[in-house]
Amino acid sequence: MPKETIIISLGGSLVAPNDIDTGFLKIFKKTVVKFLDSPSTPLRAGNKFFIIVGGGKVCRNYQKAMLEFGADNAERDLMGIDISRLNARVVKQVFGEMAFSEIVTNPTKKISTKKDIVVAGGWKPGWSTDYCSVILAKNMGIKTIVNLTNIDYVYDKDPAKYKDAKAFKEIPWKDFRKIVGNKWAPGMSMPFDPRGSKMAEVLKIKVAVINGKYLDRLEKFLNKKEFIGTTIQ
Repeated sequence: MPKETIIISLGGSLVAPNDIDTGFLKIFKKTVVKFLDSPSTPLRAGNKFFIIVGGGKVCRNYQKAMLEFGADNAERDLMGIDISRLNARVVKQVFGEMAFSEIVTNPTKKISTKKDIVVAGGWKPGWSTDYCSVILAKNMGIKTIVNLTNIDYVYDKDPAKYKDAKAFKEIPWKDFRKIVGNKWAPGMSMPFDPRGSKMAEVLKIKVAVINGKYLDRLEKFLNKKEFIGTTIQ
């Protein structure tokens, strides 16, 4: 039996900051494979992974252009979903035969597979991939989500704008939700979206926010060692 099934919410900007970052994807695969439920893996940790892939910077660029031409939130969300699914297809290919044969696009459906890797994309307008990851966690009885993003920690305000921004190693959901607020909009960029945060708090799900540019931090988290990043719970 696997020790634990973990959801990774993989930021689209890590997959495709501009072009597809094949170098990152190779290291990401190598890192994740160490923890699969397989005798051939180095640590034999027995983990399985659901990887939900976001749209990222490319998505936001498209959504910005669509807004200029009068697209409403639903249309802009649909664009984000399309790009998320394209990114997800690339990630599925990275894992080859280790991955479930389909891209999961409905997090409310039960998924039955012996594969160690299941890759998912966006679902429908109004649902960010963060929110989808929480719905999937609820559906599959998963209690841990790793949010791979492009920041080192959760901060009390934008560190790019405020030099005195405070970083959190740990933060309870109630305090985190005060930072991110309650409203979601297409293309919004934050450590974990407001709707997903609200549900994660109710379900008592732990979210680790980790800078995906440094995959050794993900490895430390999966090894249950001290890591650079923020735990929300």
